[in-house]
Amino acid sequence: MSADEIRGTKHGTAPVPLSVLDLVTVGAGSTATEALRTSVRLSRFAESRGFHRYWVAEHHSMPGVASSSPAVILAHLAAHTDRIRLGSGGVMLPNHAPLVIAEQFGTLEAMAPGRVDLGLGRAPGTDGATAAALRRTDGLNEGADDFPQQLAELVRFLDDDFPDGHPYRRIHAIPGPVQGSTPGGVQSAHRPPVWLLGSSGFSARLAGTLGLPFAFAHHFSAQNTVPALDLYRQTFRPSAVLDRPYALIGVSALAADDEREARRQVRATALNMIRLRTGRPGLFPDPDEAEKYEFSPMEEEFAASWGGNVVHGTADEVRAGLDDLHKRTGADELMLTSHAHRGELRLRSYELIADAYGLPTA
Repeated sequence: MSADEIRGTKHGTAPVPLSVLDLVTVGAGSTATEALRTSVRLSRFAESRGFHRYWVAEHHSMPGVASSSPAVILAHLAAHTDRIRLGSGGVMLPNHAPLVIAEQFGTLEAMAPGRVDLGLGRAPGTDGATAAALRRTDGLNEGADDFPQQLAELVRFLDDDFPDGHPYRRIHAIPGPVQGSTPGGVQSAHRPPVWLLGSSGFSARLAGTLGLPFAFAHHFSAQNTVPALDLYRQTFRPSAVLDRPYALIGVSALAADDEREARRQVRATALNMIRLRTGRPGLFPDPDEAEKYEFSPMEEEFAASWGGNVVHGTADEVRAGLDDLHKRTGADELMLTSHAHRGELRLRSYELIADAYGLPTA
């Protein structure tokens, strides 16, 4: 595979390529159907304005997040776009059998040849009880501890190169490379590039050791961003995939025409996270509801800390914040995720950011 599939091209005055991370947010008073329609509109907009890739996250048992099935959503987006890279940000591999993921993303690659990314994480993307239901085990860390082995197995299925004598030697992920070596076959041997995602040093080190591209979740683990990126770069070994490190960071960013509206939406995001982390997940709250909510001192402290990690405000303020973040981290790509109660506000945020950087128009 070409490194160009990994390394994007920056446009306008953006310091690095810009991309989109979508959680398919469902606001109070809205539906998953409407959220998915917003995702289609947003993916088409991102493609038209030169954003490099569009990733969908895997989360479960969260009423306000409708992205429980990334492969299904990506197939839908592939039918509505033509050029933008589509991928998982990410598939939580311990929740799945590696063969199933190889089949799903082999199918996506057949649908959208040469523009599919496979981002992988080892967290559950949910609470412990839901993870146990997904993994059919009572041991939450059981799958996570096996992540390197699961990753190796998945790559073997993607490349169809289990060695002779391996119990899976005669098992093939379809669609996949074996179709090209079958009599009469013309299947391309190309498969989606694999990315490792993380919010700590574990995946940073593993990605570096394997010479894979790395995506760090700055949007919810900001204090670990620089140490993780440093570790990734220090441990990086050139591979057939990359000759030098390539790291993107996920950034929570919200631009609005009115600075006060941006602050209101961020406050609602903080309330959403408080409810999630205290075992009360719900639909993304209306900002009016967040303004009426009586935050406890501890919740107020959390809200202030959370808001401090969201680059928000007017378009110019967001651009300045993103430029500063790039300087501090040296990230090779910024993947923006915008959280707002209504889909129109999310779309407007990306439009304002694209205009602020002078991104091309199609």
